[in-house]
Amino acid sequence: MVVGVPNVGKSSLINSLRRQHLRKGKATRVGGEPGITRAVMSRIQVCERPLTFLLDTPGVLDPRIESVETGLKLALCGTVLDHLVGEETLADYLLYTLNRHQLFGYTQQYGLGEACDDIASVLKRVAVKLGKTQKVKVLTGTGDVNVIQPNYTAAARDFLRTFRSGLLGPVMLDREVLQSMPLSQADQ
Repeated sequence: MVVGVPNVGKSSLINSLRRQHLRKGKATRVGGEPGITRAVMSRIQVCERPLTFLLDTPGVLDPRIESVETGLKLALCGTVLDHLVGEETLADYLLYTLNRHQLFGYTQQYGLGEACDDIASVLKRVAVKLGKTQKVKVLTGTGDVNVIQPNYTAAARDFLRTFRSGLLGPVMLDREVLQSMPLSQADQ
């Protein structure tokens, strides 16, 4: 039985073992978001010698996440659907984390010039750079005015996708946890 948190590659591991040992294609669906595997299905053969079968399982999380920050870290890793937390909220936490660790690769990625702590400003510039804008009619006392408005949600999705695909460089979300551990415990 293959068990783990959502969206860590359990189904991909099974498919890879199957390809490597049996020279057969996918036996289980995979995707870049949690919730693709919804139930424990039938056993899947991954090897002939020795005869080996695995069960794919849906991802499991502790029902009590210890803190909001831990929840945000899990969501950034894709273990929770983005819209359940909010793409802009996740993008804001990602920006906070990148700036706190002085990882400014996002400035180069999006041509921002310099680091910025204001997520609205960053997302606005990302949206304009990517052409993720929309015309909106604004009613004024003197008549209607067309205004170009950035699509903040689309910009936040792109920011998260860029992070998850590694284009912002390596990021360790639990750096403080490891640094606060005694050396002997961190080595285990």
